[in-house]
Order: sequence, then structure tokens, then C-alpha cells
Amino acid sequence: MHPEAPPVAAAVICHAHPLHGGVMHFKVVFRAAKALQARGVTALRFNFRGVGRSEGAHDHGRGEQDDVRAALDEVERRFPALPVVLGGFSFGSSMALKVGVKEPRARALFALGFPLDMVEDLSFLEDCRKPRLFVQGSDDQFGSGERLRGIVARLPEPRSVVVIPKSDHFFTGRLDELQGALDSWLVTLPWTAA
Repeated sequence: MHPEAPPVAAAVICHAHPLHGGVMHFKVVFRAAKALQARGVTALRFNFRGVGRSEGAHDHGRGEQDDVRAALDEVERRFPALPVVLGGFSFGSSMALKVGVKEPRARALFALGFPLDMVEDLSFLEDCRKPRLFVQGSDDQFGSGERLRGIVARLPEPRSVVVIPKSDHFFTGRLDELQGALDSWLVTLPWTAA
């Protein structure tokens, strides 16, 4: 999805768990892309291996990290001069963060509905100093907003967390607030942080 004017940055957005119906057309992923597009960022949504017309089969988070890197390769090929933002929803947020904390091309990271209860080891987040945004529903069934807030508080700056009140994992009825939280972060141009 391209902005109307020449893009100021490029983004890759990863979708929810492939074995639980996750596709690039999920409302949360689409809303994230719309927020990026509105702020001048071109956004690439893609399907993980084995989803839609993508080849391969689900690889329990290993090969999916390669899929994220392949999407970054494509963004870099198409927009070689632009800084890159990497993020995702649910399973996609964990894949984006696992790749993004070490990937030099990713200048800023975002996690929407981070599935805390499904990620056994969070140590990969401990040394990351890239700008990171976490948006979580207060009543997320895979990790409450308060629990995530506590975890994020121990991470190095720059990082921010937004907890959407009365919201579940899918931000049901709260997509406007989700999009607004991402938009507020994008206004700060996080990809420009040193």
C-alpha cells in the first residue's frame, strides 16, 4: 500500500498465526497498513509460507522468520534509500520482533497484540535499543495489557506501550483506538532515531 506522495519510509507488516486463520487481510494488519500509509510510509503486507498463494508449509516460527527477511529483501529492492519499519500482529508481532531486534535494516519496530503466553523466552527483547511500540488490549487473552506493560517497563529505551481499555486480542470494537495508537507513534518518525 503506497501513500499518495513519495514515501518517507517503508514498512513490512506480519500477520497472525497461519494455523489459526492468520492472513495478510486481517483487519488489524490492514488498519496498521492504513496508519502507515496515512503517515507517508509504503507498507508491504504478505502471507507467511503456506498461506494463500504462498508456497511451503508452516514451520513453527523458524521458516516464518526467513519469510520476514525475504519481505525485508523485497522492500529493500523496491525502496533501497528508505528507512524500514517492521511490525506485526499477534504471531506476526513475535516474528517481526525476533527478526527486527537483530536486523540492521529495521530501524523501528511495532508489536500489536503481542502473544505473551505463546512466547516462552522474551530475552531476545532485552538488548534492543531501537524504537519499539507495543499496543495491547487490556483483556488480551494471550497476555493482558498490564502484564505487557510490566514487561516493557523493564526494557531499554526507546520503547512505549499503549494498552487499549476493554479490548481483546483482536481489538474487537477498538480498531480505531489501535490505529490511533500506531498513528501517534508514527508522528514521532521513529525510524529517524539515532
